[in-house]
Amino acid sequence: MNFDDEAKDWDNDPKKIERAVVIANEINDFIKPDKTMNALEFGCGTGLLSFQLRNYFKTITLADSSEGMIKVLKDKIAKERIENFKPLHIASVENDLKINEYDVIFTLMTLHHLPDVDHIFKVFNSLLKRGGYFCIADLVKEDGSFHSHHDNFDGHNGFDRNELSAVLSVNGFSVEHYKICYEIVKEIDDKEKKYPLFLMICKK
Repeated sequence: MNFDDEAKDWDNDPKKIERAVVIANEINDFIKPDKTMNALEFGCGTGLLSFQLRNYFKTITLADSSEGMIKVLKDKIAKERIENFKPLHIASVENDLKINEYDVIFTLMTLHHLPDVDHIFKVFNSLLKRGGYFCIADLVKEDGSFHSHHDNFDGHNGFDRNELSAVLSVNGFSVEHYKICYEIVKEIDDKEKKYPLFLMICKK
């Protein structure tokens, strides 16, 4: 999938903004962040989730591997004169981010694109301060139809709660919260199909 090509039109979908608002509210309600906390949004895209959370953290580092997404994000930051955002185009999570730097890490619809979640959980654990939170908003396990229009998709068809919890546990996280909190509706083979999204909040 080439997110560079999709970047300029990404924010034109009101449903993407709607789900960012829902997830942000859930994160705020559970974590109750304050202005002393530093956060990382991994796979930030154009920053829709972070924009909803910008007033609750001291700083938010917004990291993505798509240059197109980061360019759109930087334009938005400049336009709105946001001072606590740190946009970052990354090639490698291990090399481009600092250990024990963050109080909270959050991702929205990113994890299912990463083939090796075990590895990324190890990295995220090293980036978080002790007692820090890792928030995952992503697809509940589905039948593979969500990405059926992408021939080169090599990620996950959503996640089973118990299986994901087990991998997180092995990598030093305890699951503190789990909730189905949104639904994506897509047209698949001329039929409407619903894909629920969960929010899982874990603690280091």
